[in-house]
Amino acid sequence: MSEVAEPFEAATGDGPLVVGAGRKAAVRTAFEGLLNIRRVMNVSGPAQWERLRPVRAVALALEAAGLPASAVDGQGERCATGYRVSAVEGARAVRVEWLGPPGSGAEYAANEELRRCAGVLRSLGWVALEYRGPRRHHYLEVEPAQ
Repeated sequence: MSEVAEPFEAATGDGPLVVGAGRKAAVRTAFEGLLNIRRVMNVSGPAQWERLRPVRAVALALEAAGLPASAVDGQGERCATGYRVSAVEGARAVRVEWLGPPGSGAEYAANEELRRCAGVLRSLGWVALEYRGPRRHHYLEVEPAQ
């Protein structure tokens, strides 16, 4: 019986914690594929594939840059500190937050860590705007540059 590999999914921060050398290699391969799509399509910013799947594309860019993704355990409780990428309802933008388990101090590191995320994304042709929501919760809204 042959083993069937699961399709690669970038870590969005809402799944289980994924680590290891195999994971790093898979991320590197996926990101190189994304950059190759840009090269073949002759675009300097997000290609059509990225524009149609912005949550996946942004999560892949952040993971490839070595930034940690947040994670949730089997009960849906946050168990790791890092970025979380989610869709913004009714918009072509995605939201990037910096989250962690209760007591992790993630909210204190959020401003600086989100600036790191924004730097990575801007260097890849994304527009990343910083916002502060209720209770001074910092987040980014990210969309492809025109």
